[in-house]
Amino acid sequence: MSEYIEHDKNGVSVGVVEKKFFTFAKPPDEICLESGAKLGPVTLAYETYGTLNEDKNNAILICHALSGDSHVAGYYAPSDPKPGWWDIMVGPGKGIDTDRYFVVCSNILGSCKGSTGPCSINPKTNRPYGLDFPVITIGDMVKAQKRLIDHLGIKKILSIIGGSIGGMQALEWSVRYPEAVASTVALATATRHSALAIAFNEVARQAIMADPSWKGGNYYGGPGPDTGLTVARMIGHITYLSEEAMREKFGRRLQGREKFSFRFDADFQVESYLRHQGSKFVERFDANSFLYVTKAADYYDLPGQHGSGSLVHAFAKARAKFLVVSFTSDWLYPTRHSRTMVQALKKCGRDVSFCEIEAKWGHDAFLLPNDRLAGLLRGFLARVFFDESNGKNAF
Repeated sequence: MSEYIEHDKNGVSVGVVEKKFFTFAKPPDEICLESGAKLGPVTLAYETYGTLNEDKNNAILICHALSGDSHVAGYYAPSDPKPGWWDIMVGPGKGIDTDRYFVVCSNILGSCKGSTGPCSINPKTNRPYGLDFPVITIGDMVKAQKRLIDHLGIKKILSIIGGSIGGMQALEWSVRYPEAVASTVALATATRHSALAIAFNEVARQAIMADPSWKGGNYYGGPGPDTGLTVARMIGHITYLSEEAMREKFGRRLQGREKFSFRFDADFQVESYLRHQGSKFVERFDANSFLYVTKAADYYDLPGQHGSGSLVHAFAKARAKFLVVSFTSDWLYPTRHSRTMVQALKKCGRDVSFCEIEAKWGHDAFLLPNDRLAGLLRGFLARVFFDESNGKNAF
């Protein structure tokens, strides 16, 4: 760990960090996926922060959302312009305090940020998988994460924390591996997608597949479906914001001009912003991974897969303490989904805390600086650690 440290109002950075890789499921011991397909070898990219204590009871697993990765905090080099995607929350003295906890974050199966996915080399052909990559699920992602946690020698995780699709992974952990999870933090998420969420994902996928450069997923080595992926990201980005946030940030203000162009240029600031976000996304994400990860999210159905349609029956398998957080302006995963989750957990007799945070920034609110959220996480994690250590070695 470098001595490079950047101070901010919420604490200090974890400094310079290293991406690591764990490979498992080498043939003939491939991992069996929920689709029935087998996959191997499998590599997961991951990062760790802080120190695993002697009792190995201070580990936290953070699960990232659609376009995230294992780089949750810190910098790869002092010259990096930006830290990890949740650096505001993870680090010494922050909501998830790396002076107290050993934090792990892995890139999900099917992604393109170091873990095995459709852009990885298929050992059978020595070419990128493309659509030969099997369709994966949230459960498959969690199964792969469990292999990593076992590799790190952690038998019980203090807390699984995730927002959005990461929240789905956290919930899946709680019912799939109940004895391995002391607590679960579900932020801005749901136990299954609404028809509206599925619809937005499908339109985004169709934008990619309608791009002639997609070529049935076999675009590696040539021009990719940049236009389609740009539009897909623009669609997705709209769902991450709220009407209030867009009104305050953009309104109907024009971009770099005083009157309309009377052409199909980006006249409005919001148009320019979306085009910019879309073009930036193309530089860092794979189109096929977008298809696979969004499909996995749409397939997720916690009550259907673990409770024969009953959320109460599904959560009855869990043993963890729960913290469920929603945000008032999140219309993609609105508070009613969180309340339904909390009601089911209470009917099961689970230890559950719930908070709806006032925030105007929409679904992305959980990724932005928020003292209320930091305080909730800090207090919840301290309580769980105290209980798990029987009051010993508490902070």
